Amino acid sequence: MNILQISSASSFGGGERYLADLTNALTDRGHELYVAVRPNSPLPQHLRLPPERIVTLPLRNALDVQSARELHKFVRRKRIDVVHAHMARDYSLASYAARRRETKFIVTRHVLFKLNRLHRHTLARATRVIAVSKAVAKELRESGVVSRHQIAVIPNGVDVDRFRNACAEVHRGLLVGSIGELRTLKRHDDFIRAAAKIAAKFPEAQFVLAGTGESRKQLEELVDGLGLSDRFRFLGWVDHAEELLCAMDVFVSASETESFGLAIVEAMAAETAVVATATEGAQEVIEDQKTGLLVPIGDVDRIAEAATELLVNPEKRREMAAYAKRAANERFSLSRMVDEIEKIYLATALIRG
Repeated sequence: MNILQISSASSFGGGERYLADLTNALTDRGHELYVAVRPNSPLPQHLRLPPERIVTLPLRNALDVQSARELHKFVRRKRIDVVHAHMARDYSLASYAARRRETKFIVTRHVLFKLNRLHRHTLARATRVIAVSKAVAKELRESGVVSRHQIAVIPNGVDVDRFRNACAEVHRGLLVGSIGELRTLKRHDDFIRAAAKIAAKFPEAQFVLAGTGESRKQLEELVDGLGLSDRFRFLGWVDHAEELLCAMDVFVSASETESFGLAIVEAMAAETAVVATATEGAQEVIEDQKTGLLVPIGDVDRIAEAATELLVNPEKRREMAAYAKRAANERFSLSRMVDEIEKIYLATALIRG
């Protein structure tokens, strides 16, 4: 099949990892993949595609008429079978691009944020709207923007082999960390406050936070104020997150909201024990007390207590991490995700009009 993925992302997060992994896997399966991105997008460096398969357009916003027209021309010229959009501001552009009768329009909904009236109009043409979790599917149903028959729940997947290979050569050593965009919703400040409590009990423990975003300065000031500067490192963007996750003894997700929790599953695949706040996504991914520890959102004391419990009990930590790795392999493999999305692509190709 000829498939066009569209993303106007200017940073690389979970949704972009999803697109990159999906694109590379489908290319390996013999499909013809193209990806439309903004200038200076971080996506191309993660794609195993030749330059001529990358379409660079402004993709300014949902009302970028010129980009929509260029996409439509491209779809007609390349006889694209499926146009797949991943960000809300791209839905209208993708819908317009897929006006060719034989071209089907697919959306993956990665977040829990509400849709608006414009989305009701553009998503009416979508053959399928893929929800990355049951929580996202529930939000879609309750919004009334998307009909029930359009929704397909396909949980995210991770390349478990990538983590298996990375962890074979990494030594763990009392390291507690987190990975994620440095945004208020991620509540990294709660992780830092919990780190101060953990540090008081484990003088040898070290802490890391990987990611970029507008909250970095405030978070650095908080680390300084808590006297953690010599034990807490901000790593910025990390190209090979699997190596970092493999080095951690405990991974902490203190987020206020997660539609799925891709970083949590990646930590599980790295056989790293997880402490996560009980967001909608985390509750679907983690079986509390078996594959990880769930704590209330915003409860710094409970975050610290859960991490401490795992650090003082290496046997429990290793057992929980082993269960988590098994769950990641069985439930959240990339091959399973790609299989299910590929079936949707092939099924939509049989739909006329």
